[in-house]
Amino acid sequence: MTKREGLPPLKGPNATPEPSAGTEPAAAGLSGIALVVVLTGYALSIVDASIVNVALNSISDDLRGGPAALELVVSGYGLTYALGLVLGGRLGDAFGRRRLYAYGLAAFTVTSALCGLAPTIEFLVAARLLQGAGAAMLVPQVLATIQAATAGQARARAIGMYGATAALGMVIGQIMGGLLVSLDIAGIGWRSVFAINVPIGVAALLAVRRVPATRADAKPGFDPVGTALFGVTMVCVLAVVVAGPDLGWPLWLWSLLAVAAVGAVALVRAERGLEARGGSPLLSPSVLSHPGMRRGLAALVPFSAGFGAFLFVYALIAQGHFGFGGLASGGVLTPFAAAFFAVTLFTPRIAAALGARIITLGALVQGAGLLLLALVIRLGWPHPSLVLVLVGIGFFGAGAALIGPTLFRTILADVPPAQAGMGSGVLVTSQQMATALGTTVGGTFYLSMESWLSTVSAAVLVLALLACFSVTVLVISLKLPDPS
Repeated sequence: MTKREGLPPLKGPNATPEPSAGTEPAAAGLSGIALVVVLTGYALSIVDASIVNVALNSISDDLRGGPAALELVVSGYGLTYALGLVLGGRLGDAFGRRRLYAYGLAAFTVTSALCGLAPTIEFLVAARLLQGAGAAMLVPQVLATIQAATAGQARARAIGMYGATAALGMVIGQIMGGLLVSLDIAGIGWRSVFAINVPIGVAALLAVRRVPATRADAKPGFDPVGTALFGVTMVCVLAVVVAGPDLGWPLWLWSLLAVAAVGAVALVRAERGLEARGGSPLLSPSVLSHPGMRRGLAALVPFSAGFGAFLFVYALIAQGHFGFGGLASGGVLTPFAAAFFAVTLFTPRIAAALGARIITLGALVQGAGLLLLALVIRLGWPHPSLVLVLVGIGFFGAGAALIGPTLFRTILADVPPAQAGMGSGVLVTSQQMATALGTTVGGTFYLSMESWLSTVSAAVLVLALLACFSVTVLVISLKLPDPS
């Protein structure tokens, strides 16, 4: 059960405390202002994962940071962010999602200011680690609040906006970072990419009371064994993904995957045993066993991995061979953003007509965009038609808009409202891990192929690999349950 503080009371003598999904429109539960507030915090967390990329040279010149330190400025944020998402969702279930969102947003805003004021590279790295932890506290509360406070078409629209925020945030981060560094506002240079978070975060905090306060009636118990095993498993996997490209994939690094595998097996056994004894596991096996979540996560991994690989490899090609700067290469992604946003507006109607088959349609559209890009680059290299490149990018964005929001709904459809935070944490963790893995694998594959073959052949092979990811999503989508 979930407390719905601030929501209209349930009426009627036969009213039950937990309405099933889609029984009553819960538009009144999450107002437009409240949705904007929670999505603002989520957008900041997504933007800050990429906005710093174009400022690294300036940071290096100002703070005299070496390559390893600069890598930590980027990856340190992602490490604590991904590591804390499940725990953040669990804490929201236990202590209140609005409360955890407010604490997380406050921590994110303060640490953003510390990043902007950093006097040394070591200070900046530490602040980025804390910033990622703040993001991990607030992000799971966004989907959990939507899940607990909405139903039916209201939920579909809210999750559609969540999906748009997730995809557009990464693109906007690239564009905004280049713009801010170029403008050099008030002469503060790279510091503006962090300083901009402060007024936005403060404004969202001032309006956070408009967000409905939901939490589980029975406070979940703490699971120290599960938390420790989950932490070890995540750290080992993230270390391989983050450090592999820079360290040259040494043998000892690969051994961490074996440790992660052992940790994962021990985690599954510990969580099953705790739930069988009536305890409250960090990751409830019964929740994770729902067909919608299990199959949805299986589709989310190749979808997110392909998305991360596409953005990263495109940036390498655009800046390395098309001659675009950071701002221009981000600007060329405008068709992706425009197509994604436009299609998202109609996704609920399309989903109502097609059900889970909207994901199948999205995979077909996305695959068509990738094949078009491969064909245009192969036939037009070294000066492929910019118009056709933009069309291909637009198709990729339209396909992502058809897949993402419905996939999120499918994953969370069977999650009880009282465990919405845990379910959201699992979803976002899987998304972040897959995106990071896709970025690493896609980038490594492209650079390796480029050293053996021509640039155009490497680009076409990467696009073919991403098309295979789309085919995987398509195949899995045929067995996905209807989230409605």
